[in-house]
Amino acid sequence: MTQTAASAPPLPLRNLIVLVAAQAFLGAQMSMIFTVGGLAGQSLATNPCLATLPLSLIVLGSVLTAQPMSSFMAVYGRRAGFILATAAGGIGAAISAHALAIGSFPLFCLGSLLAGIYMSAQGFYRFAATDGIAPEHQSKAISWVLAGGLAAAVLGPQLVKLTAQALVVPFQATYLAIIAINLAGPLIFAFLRIPAPGRRVKGQAGGRTRGELLRDPVILVAMICGMVSYALMNLVMTSTPLAVVGCGHTTTNAADIVSAHVLAMYLPSFFTGHLIARFGRETIVGIGLFILAVAGAVALTGVDLEQFFLALMLLGLGWNFGFIGSTAMLAAAHAPEERGTVQGMNDFVVFGGVFLASLSSGGLMTCASADAVAGWQAVNLAMLPFLTLAGAALIWLVLRPKDTR
Repeated sequence: MTQTAASAPPLPLRNLIVLVAAQAFLGAQMSMIFTVGGLAGQSLATNPCLATLPLSLIVLGSVLTAQPMSSFMAVYGRRAGFILATAAGGIGAAISAHALAIGSFPLFCLGSLLAGIYMSAQGFYRFAATDGIAPEHQSKAISWVLAGGLAAAVLGPQLVKLTAQALVVPFQATYLAIIAINLAGPLIFAFLRIPAPGRRVKGQAGGRTRGELLRDPVILVAMICGMVSYALMNLVMTSTPLAVVGCGHTTTNAADIVSAHVLAMYLPSFFTGHLIARFGRETIVGIGLFILAVAGAVALTGVDLEQFFLALMLLGLGWNFGFIGSTAMLAAAHAPEERGTVQGMNDFVVFGGVFLASLSSGGLMTCASADAVAGWQAVNLAMLPFLTLAGAALIWLVLRPKDTR
């Protein structure tokens, strides 16, 4: 049933609590998948170059469904869209678990593609947090929702440790646990109350066209910086478990490093909104891009556990500043009636970049290099041109005369 303003008045604080809980519990499945997905793919694929293809297909699923999911929620409400996505996530996990049992790489890829539908919807939690929130509080609301990922950062890797080898088939129990996580989705979202905008009646103003929105400098730069921040984080994170194990460390080490990385992604969210309010969105985005560059530099210094930990924690912090800052830029640059178009278009671009990064990550790590050390170096060197692009775009925006922004 479509939520309407008459039957479901906006309850921003209540909605914020629900979205934080969803990010904390349901979001744990993403850190689980990105910890074991590449290793599971490596065990099933006949060609090692395809080891990270399942992870890339998750992102592809998110790319393909970002705009349809945004349009669906614009008509039927956030709650309906989020519940639909948890169903897709559970089905995808079930297919993946069965694929592991029968040793089918193509079926495993199909399950990963369906999991991307959940990933797409999770990306809209941050936008849902701004619904009904005054503009001056939006960056803090976005930060708090993403801070829910802190619990996911602890829960996900711990569940991987408990389940990775729990059954005869490695990693199968991990995907069974993901099914159980998604079953809680409808219970969590039952408390969400965000009115659906509903279908626009004929003659009603619908805001700017996609072309006009893309010509808005703030929207354009926000999309570029958001894409680069997320794509580069994914580029490195996708290869991390393969690099850690390939450099002589254990699967448990890889899970601990991913856990530290995800903690660094979400822990700063408790104060990122305050920093944005004090120093400005563009400044925080710029700091985030710089930290991402430092993370790549640290990764190039060696492959000891300490270097993996430090590089991945810096990677998480840089993502936090860059992604939250660019999301806040975007949220402040469009009218309410443009919400569905802008958010869907943004996430299509962002996750399109993430898909290409994920696909490239496996190739750089396993095919384009002689060994794991060389592959890890290639992955981190690949960050440089994209950081240059985003940094140049941000500087161009900041230096534009104020009366033309």
